[in-house]
Amino acid sequence: MDIQNKTIWQQACGDTDRNYSSVCLDWDVILNGPGYAGPYPDCDPKLKHDGCSSKKRTDLKRFAVQMKDGDIVVLRLGTSEVLAVGVIVGDYQWSETFGDIDGWELQHFRRVRWVWKAARSPTKFSKYALKQGDTTQELTSDEVKQWLVSLSFPDTDMNRPLAELPTSEPKRISHEEIGEYLFEQGVSSNSIETLIKEFDELIRIAKWYKDESAPSEFETVAYLVVPILRALGWTPQKMAIEWRNVDLALFDQLPRDDKNLAVVVEAKKKGNSCLTAKSQAQGYAQGKDNCKRLIVTDGLRYGTYLKEDNEYRLKAYFNILSLTDAHPIYKCGGVKEALRIMTPEWRG
Repeated sequence: MDIQNKTIWQQACGDTDRNYSSVCLDWDVILNGPGYAGPYPDCDPKLKHDGCSSKKRTDLKRFAVQMKDGDIVVLRLGTSEVLAVGVIVGDYQWSETFGDIDGWELQHFRRVRWVWKAARSPTKFSKYALKQGDTTQELTSDEVKQWLVSLSFPDTDMNRPLAELPTSEPKRISHEEIGEYLFEQGVSSNSIETLIKEFDELIRIAKWYKDESAPSEFETVAYLVVPILRALGWTPQKMAIEWRNVDLALFDQLPRDDKNLAVVVEAKKKGNSCLTAKSQAQGYAQGKDNCKRLIVTDGLRYGTYLKEDNEYRLKAYFNILSLTDAHPIYKCGGVKEALRIMTPEWRG
């Protein structure tokens, strides 16, 4: 790879808890946040007012202003792993489409044509070859630069079309629309009314938790997850907390045993990545042929997976604080589909 007279950037795609590299690679983008305050530079005064550090605001400026079309990007995870190498295409952009990436608001984005991707596992370098800290930084490691020079790839990769981004942003959806959909799917009016009231209560609890320390996983299950499942119609007899290491096990009939296990629910502390809990939930479901569903959550965000061709696939995702009809970036449904999958009546 020719790096002569090229500016080279290292770009983080998560941390030890949250890895959104697949979003970057699938959609030919790099992301930065927080993006709730709007595009750069108009967002800067609000971020400053909200207490965002000057370090983070400088990081966003670097991403939006200093990065240029044609610069090289190294996609990193941690300080020693590289997942991909690409070339920046075009100018800085902002879109609400990236407003919830496993709980992070990453609406600031740039297009990148990835010319090299790690085949199975990241390429590893010596510890701290890549810098800690800011999401976007100029690459200084001679070790990584020498490796870049050794890379080769077909010329066609340098000119391939970029992935087409979703043409529409997620649409906010009302409680009434959710209720009408669930009623059409056979959920009782009483359950729907209870669910809508529960949403309002959970939003109040979520706002209160912002000023308090994050609840434990057990508290998350008890105060945030169980109320929604109860509202959807699950009875206490068919819900088992801490059942054989499963945070919350749901059964389609009694007794509570392996053959009747219908859903594995894996919970994380509020604010932590919930989608990365899929592998753990899948491990608990292994060998339980009746278990066709997984739910991963931090109490506010929910990812629902269905078993298809012996693999659990993400089918719907929603955030209680921002209910939408779909999640285009994850190519899945939104709150309506997720709640339908979470009901006791679901049969596929």
